[in-house]
Parts: sequence; structure tokens; C-alpha cells
Amino acid sequence: MKPKRIWKIWFSPTGGTKTIVSTIADTLSQQFQSPLESYDFTLLKNRHTFPELNENDLVIFGTSVIAGRVPNVLLPYLKTIKGNHSLAVPVVSFGNRNYDDALIELRNLLENASFQCIGAGAFISEHAFSTTLAKHRPDEEDIKTLKEFAYLLYQKIEGTEEFLHPVYVNGQTPLRPYYMPHDRNHNPINILKVKPVTSDACVQCGICANVCPMETISFKDARVCQGICIKCNACVKACPYHAKSFIDEGYLYHKEELEIEYANRKQPEYFL
Repeated sequence: MKPKRIWKIWFSPTGGTKTIVSTIADTLSQQFQSPLESYDFTLLKNRHTFPELNENDLVIFGTSVIAGRVPNVLLPYLKTIKGNHSLAVPVVSFGNRNYDDALIELRNLLENASFQCIGAGAFISEHAFSTTLAKHRPDEEDIKTLKEFAYLLYQKIEGTEEFLHPVYVNGQTPLRPYYMPHDRNHNPINILKVKPVTSDACVQCGICANVCPMETISFKDARVCQGICIKCNACVKACPYHAKSFIDEGYLYHKEELEIEYANRKQPEYFL
């Protein structure tokens, strides 16, 4: 079968998931000679609507991983979307630690929304907290793997008329709790309420407010953060003046532990 449209749909605060989803979708579009469509639900304003899909569409659907799961702030939105029996490839990106149950969670969410999940993958992108952990990933080696995965998807879709079962993926059900960092004495480190601070280097350009997926940063004063912060670091990495940072001791301890413990290169996993 040949999809009439190929959709790339993503939640990607710092751009890694977008690159992963786009590489897969662009490669499939070239193979099938099918037109591309895209929908970015990273920003809160885009999580009130969703594209009208149909059974002739193929959707590459990606999200970043937070604490080993699909970001919980997305769950109300993801429970409202409709796949209308379109084919789907759930994709998650994680910062070189682990994706835990995020992929099986995303697959199940899409299946419950009447998508048909025919492939899936977990890929690595630079960790939100760090500029050294999985630095510059997805890199050239990752892009090669993503294109290989896309070609295998192409072969599977082209040779199959009907998909009877959702793709198998690694993970557990019931889902495990969200990952909780601990110190060396096994005491939990709670960073849920931690928010970024703003230095005097800030010129109030508004870039940080524009990229915040929760609209937490004030458009009138970038120093003001009201509401939920998911620690995605979109504001930190987008600021051209390096005026945003996290200074909480627990956060910094956890960041350093991640950089030490998970320095070795993790490899992507995909399922067909």
C-alpha cells in the first residue's frame, strides 16, 4: 500500500525530536513519492487542535522523554486526538539515560486514539539538562540509522495490505512510576518545583517566552516564571545571551550525576 500523505508530528522543545521525526518522514516521503505534512504541538497554543487524519495517512509521531515517560503535561491533549485508523510510527527521544516506559506508553496512547502502530523507535538526542551528555545528537551516525529504519518501514508498509496487531515495543505494563533522581545515599532529589533564573545579561528579547512549551515565562518580563516548568531547557538553550540557567543544588547535582553515569554512548532501538 502507498500512503497518500505522510505526516510528521512532534513535541520537541529543544529540536532533537523534530530532527528525528523529520528524518524518518522525509525519507519515507522520498521512497513513496507521497506529499509531506507537519504539525508541531510543542507550544501550548498548538495543543488545542489536531490535524484531520484518515486511513490513507502515515504519521511519524514523536515526543521527547521526561523522567522515563511521555511528559505528563501532554497526557490531557494526547487523550483528545484522533487517528481515524491512520498508520502510525510512535517515536521517542531520550538524553542517553533510558526511555523506560515512554515508548510503550506513547504506542498505547496512539492505539487508544485509533491509530494503527506499525513500527516504533527510541532514539537519542542531546539531554535537555546538558550540553555534553549526548552532545550534538542526533549526529551523522544516528541519521544513518534513522534512514535505515525508514527504509525498513517502507518495505513493511509496501508489502502489507492489513495490519492486525500493534507493533511490539520494549516497556512494561502497568507503567512504572516516573524516574526519580537520588543522591549517593539513595535519598530522592525532588526538582519538580525548580524553575530557571535570569541573569543581568537578559535584554528582554522575548525568545525564551516564545519557545516555552508551557507559556510559563512572561512575555512582559523574562524574569517572571509563573506556572509549570517541565525543565525542558528550551529557554536555556535558545537564549543568545546565555541569561537563563538552573542554579538549584539538587538539579545541578542530578545533572552532574547524569553526565558521569551515562557518558557512554547509548544506541537507538527500533521495532517493526
